[in-house]
Amino acid sequence: MLPGFHPLVSRWFEDRFGTPTEPQLLGWPEIRSGRDVLLSAPTGSGKTLAAFLSALDGLVAQASGGDLPDTTRVLYVSPLRALSHDIEKNLREPLAGIDALAREAGTALPPIRVAVRTGDTPSSRRAAQLARPPHVLVTTPESFYLLLTSERGRALLRTVRTLVCDEIHAVARDKRGAHLALSLERLEALAEVRPQRIGLSATQRPIDEIARFLVGAGRLRPDGAPDCAVIEVGRRRALDLGIEVPRDELSSIASNELWSETYDRVAALVREHRTTLVFVNTRRHAERAAHALGERLGEGAVAAHHGSL
Repeated sequence: MLPGFHPLVSRWFEDRFGTPTEPQLLGWPEIRSGRDVLLSAPTGSGKTLAAFLSALDGLVAQASGGDLPDTTRVLYVSPLRALSHDIEKNLREPLAGIDALAREAGTALPPIRVAVRTGDTPSSRRAAQLARPPHVLVTTPESFYLLLTSERGRALLRTVRTLVCDEIHAVARDKRGAHLALSLERLEALAEVRPQRIGLSATQRPIDEIARFLVGAGRLRPDGAPDCAVIEVGRRRALDLGIEVPRDELSSIASNELWSETYDRVAALVREHRTTLVFVNTRRHAERAAHALGERLGEGAVAAHHGSL
C-alpha cells in the first residue's frame, strides 16, 4: 500500500506500476505536506505522475466521502497544447481504473471530471466548462491568462487548491515565463485559499533559479532562497550525438531532391532503431514528413503529432 493514499488509489497504482520511482518516493511526502514543491528529474522518471496522483488522491477521498464540490480544484498548466492533450489522457486513465475498482468494491464514486482548455478548444466546449467546471483543468499559460481576464473565468479559478506547472524550465527563461509569473500572482490574489504550487522540471542548473520563479518574489527567505521544497533526482543522461548533412549543396530553399534524400536517410535511421522521434518546425511540416516517411516505411509505421490533433 502507498502510505497516506486512499486505498483505491493505492491499489490502482500497485496494479498498474508496482513500485514507485525515486521522484515519486521523494516527492509525495513533500507534496502531501502542502508546501510548494519543485520536482526536477529526467524525462521518463515519473515526475508527472508524482504531481497529479497526489492531486487525484485528494479528489478521490472527497468523492468517496460524498464531499466532492462541483468546482475546479486542480489547475494543470502545460507550455504546449499537444502536451496538454497528452496530460488529459494520462489523467483519464487512472480515473477510469480507480472508478472500476470502486465499482468492484460496491462503492461507486461520483465522476471526477477532467477537461482541456487551449486555443484549439471549441467555444461551445469552453462555455460548457464555465457552466459546469471540471475538477481538473489542463491548460496553457496563454489560456490561463485569458481565463483571468473574464468574470466567469475568474469564478472558475477562485476555487483552485493545487496548481501544477509542467515543464516549467521551458518558460522560465523568456517572456512567456514573465507572463506566466504574472498569472500565478493574479491567481494567488483571486483564490479563496492560496493554491499549492507544484513545479515539474527537467534537470536544470541552477535549480534554485527555477524554484524562485515557481514561488515568486514574495516567498523568498531572508537569504534569497526560495521558500519551497526542491527535490532534484538524477542528472542528464549520456548523449550519443551525431550531426548529418545532405550530400547535395544546401541553399536557402530545399529542392525536392534534397527533401527526398533527407527522408531516405531518416527512414534508414528509423529501421536501425525500435522507436524514433522526428521533430520539425510546423504542423504542416509534421504532416508532410509523416506522409513521406510512411511511404518509405509502410502503412501504420508513422504517425504525426501536433497541437491540432
